[in-house]
Amino acid sequence: MLQEKIKELTGLREKARLGGGEKRIDSQHKKGKYTARERINLLLDEGSFEEFDMFVTHRCSDFGLNEQSFLSDGVVTGYGTIDGRLVYVFAQDFTVFGGSLSEMYAQKICKVMDKAMKVGAPIVGINDSGGARIQEGVKSLGGYAEIFQRNILASGVVPQISAIFGPCAGGAVYSPALTDFTIMSKKTSYMFITGPKVVKTVTGETVTEEELGGAFVHGTKSGATHFIADDENEGILLIRKLLSYLPQNNLEDPPYNETDDPIDRLDDLLNEIIPQNPNKPYDIKDVIHSIVDSGEFFEVMRNFAPNIVIGFARMNGMSVGMVANQPNYLAGVLDINASRKAARFVRFCDAFNIPIITLVDVPGFLPGTAQEYGGIILHGAKLLYAYGEATIPKITVILRKAYGGAYDVMSSKHLRGDINYAWPTAEIAVMGPRGAIEIIHAKEAQSITDETLKAEFLKEKEEEYRNKFANPYVAARLGYIDDIIEPRNTRFRVIRALQSLATKKDVNPPKKHSNLPL
Repeated sequence: MLQEKIKELTGLREKARLGGGEKRIDSQHKKGKYTARERINLLLDEGSFEEFDMFVTHRCSDFGLNEQSFLSDGVVTGYGTIDGRLVYVFAQDFTVFGGSLSEMYAQKICKVMDKAMKVGAPIVGINDSGGARIQEGVKSLGGYAEIFQRNILASGVVPQISAIFGPCAGGAVYSPALTDFTIMSKKTSYMFITGPKVVKTVTGETVTEEELGGAFVHGTKSGATHFIADDENEGILLIRKLLSYLPQNNLEDPPYNETDDPIDRLDDLLNEIIPQNPNKPYDIKDVIHSIVDSGEFFEVMRNFAPNIVIGFARMNGMSVGMVANQPNYLAGVLDINASRKAARFVRFCDAFNIPIITLVDVPGFLPGTAQEYGGIILHGAKLLYAYGEATIPKITVILRKAYGGAYDVMSSKHLRGDINYAWPTAEIAVMGPRGAIEIIHAKEAQSITDETLKAEFLKEKEEEYRNKFANPYVAARLGYIDDIIEPRNTRFRVIRALQSLATKKDVNPPKKHSNLPL
């Protein structure tokens, strides 16, 4: 009797693992996509996956669904480990009803999200779905809202990561949008609110799925995805790598990794990296690679708003978030997209106890009607707000330009920057020398009719302004800069600063929640 029951159990498990059947699995593979269980097995440590709700089925009898039923109902859920650390996971199964979401499907996802919050473990969701299961109507829509509510409650409590490895359309897109990081795969994934057919009907535009919501679009134009993977294998490796920098939850410190990279390693390249010409660019990533452990930097949103660089690294084994202006692109200016990109990253790091190191070389905010009409005031305020609100250790190094309001915004001492350093090449002023003297000495310059004499006068005044303000010593005399350091010694000074701030405590005033300038 028992053997028959065990045989029945084994048969049902085998049936559940087949999802929508061999034909649909083959179709999935032909598209260059893995099945839900294959993805989970690649993501988690071998043999660590514990599945929940394998035998769940839908309970809809309308539109002939009473004659179609699959075990697991189109989503695989459970928990396992990544590098030995607990992770909760769900993977949508496109072979079952096109991965469409039903009432029971949503309940399965909500169950693992609830458990993840209770035990304090990250949530990884793998999306590959045609959207809501139309036959279930409002039950399906309600299921989405239940998931969204949990995304919101889990935000800032446990890390949430979404992988888009197939379609993600309509209301389904809002769950990835609410999570901390999103990964898309080239050519096999897309996200959009309304598809090409609806767009054609409503606006008259003819657009493909890839043009409307492919990985490249969201990685470069909208900023809706943080990573673009060549394929699913790379996407899964990115998830594993990302989690290696993150704590399990908001009450833990980030993981520590042993390193053999000496704290006092000097890099003479840094003493020469700032060009003599203040308008000449250089690559800020060269500075980052020079100061972090083993030159390893895990960049986030590489293809979006490249005028600011964000990502994770380690300093003497400690996980840190890096934010740096990029002089190699638009001179490192702050614009709408750069402000949004950096602000959300700073807030993530603050939520999960990851110290922020800010490298500053910023000429100001990007001028122009497009930026003003687009709300640069509000978007720039997001970055300002994020730094000012953050209570984690904040270390700032001004390498060259720190002009105008951008000086304030980039983790200045006035926004509770803990330790603020400057290189001798730092220029801290309201604006650049040329613009400043054209305002300060406008009347005097206008009174000089000879163009040669006028040029000489402006050049002399520009040099005078540069000598007075285009250096870090004025700010240092006021205590706004804690020390002026030799560039090649940056790694040592930053690590020592991090060590000194290990027990930092900073508390914001009691409130229900803040009102971020959205």
